[in-house]
Amino acid sequence: MLVRLPRLVLMSGWTAPAPRASSPDALRRMKAQRQRDTAAELALRSLLHGKGLRFRVHYRVPDTRRTVDIAFPRLRLAVFIDGCFWHGCPQHGTWPKENAAWWREKIEANRQRDADTDRRLVEAGWQAVRVWEHEDPEDAGRRVEAAVRDRAAAVSAGRRATRAGRLNL
Repeated sequence: MLVRLPRLVLMSGWTAPAPRASSPDALRRMKAQRQRDTAAELALRSLLHGKGLRFRVHYRVPDTRRTVDIAFPRLRLAVFIDGCFWHGCPQHGTWPKENAAWWREKIEANRQRDADTDRRLVEAGWQAVRVWEHEDPEDAGRRVEAAVRDRAAAVSAGRRATRAGRLNL
């Protein structure tokens, strides 16, 4: 039985037909690949929760069909855990030999979509934090925790300034 991979939809709207899996092993690996709740995502979420941070999971990016892996909506902080293969990690990303042109186009389209998502979030007043799946969860957790602290301080300062402004009216 042959199963086809999903179609590649580029930012331009053009869709490239997905090639057939190059082998039964490749097909099995592709079907087993999780889209959400990956090991890296679960490890980071567990660590953040253990630090007392509360967040939303798979939160919808405003005005898109895209989702944030870990979101702190009140702080407008979005955390993405990017897979090395799917998002073209400069350290660990690999380029398949079979169907090479299709995969290069697919991975480059993912990178373009990531940049577009980050841009849209910034325009909406959010901060995006990107974590590679190969990063140590402790290191990634410290980066996210620092971003949460920074955003919380900025939000708190903004509220104090707003309250002070109202009192002076």
